Amino acid sequence: MKVAVSGASGLIGKALVPALRADGHEVLVLVRRTPRTADEHRWDPQHRRIDPSLLGDVDAVINLAGTPIRPRPFTAAYKKSLLDSRVDATSTISEALATAAAADPGRRRVLLSASAVGFYGDTGARTVTERDGPGEDFLARLCVQWEGATAPAEAAGVRVVHLRTGLVLGRGALLLQILGLVFRLGLGGRLGSGRQYWPWVSLRDEVDAVRFLLTADDVSGPVNVTGPEPVTNAEFTERLGAAVSRPTFLAVPRFAISLALGEFGRSSVLAGQRAVPAVLQDAGFVFTHTTVDEALRAALSGA
Repeated sequence: MKVAVSGASGLIGKALVPALRADGHEVLVLVRRTPRTADEHRWDPQHRRIDPSLLGDVDAVINLAGTPIRPRPFTAAYKKSLLDSRVDATSTISEALATAAAADPGRRRVLLSASAVGFYGDTGARTVTERDGPGEDFLARLCVQWEGATAPAEAAGVRVVHLRTGLVLGRGALLLQILGLVFRLGLGGRLGSGRQYWPWVSLRDEVDAVRFLLTADDVSGPVNVTGPEPVTNAEFTERLGAAVSRPTFLAVPRFAISLALGEFGRSSVLAGQRAVPAVLQDAGFVFTHTTVDEALRAALSGA
């Protein structure tokens, strides 16, 4: 297949692009800077500009573009950046794919577009699958608009999959960089009550799920890309402490997280989703890392 990838410089993209090439796919990388290699092609998602011929003969686009969500307060400017970067990139690709589909309706195309389990909002201990509706907080509303930006491609007959990804555990993941340092200093512990669910997925399984979905012609719509056994923050804390051989007896109180991180802390740290990968499992995908212990060991060892 000929596959275009946006957001290839991120954690997932860096692992995905070489895996796709190893599978024998021809990969085009969309970049916002001056291209450095023959397989890189410039686009301008901020102004919704892309060479109309660039996606003309591609079989698939994997859209991972968007400003990274980092542990910082959700200021108005930061929220705008998070939303605009995702909607602009997705709209640009979706509209270009729709144009390509109109010009060559015989070619079967697929758009695998990033989203997040934040779509569901804070679901407490209730298990959620792809059948559940959206939450009401900022991240949930962001995901709704993010996914909605694929409408032109879907209307043109492109198979669209929304990758509702959980916390990706891999070497270089920001979450593990921050928590790993804290735990190695002996300051690790649960965050708030610790009862909020953290839907995780190993980087290996994230990449493998994308590769699987490229050719899963009967799968479309939302797909939870999460490990099969979600855990609470308290359980995650305990497992990470064991993985790095450090105690986890401390706890960061809810008010401190809310005070330091504001809305981000309340919606991303103190809230969570008990999301399970129902669609992936029903489609026959087999996870390499089925428990958070396995995923953490792989991430910390670089496997």
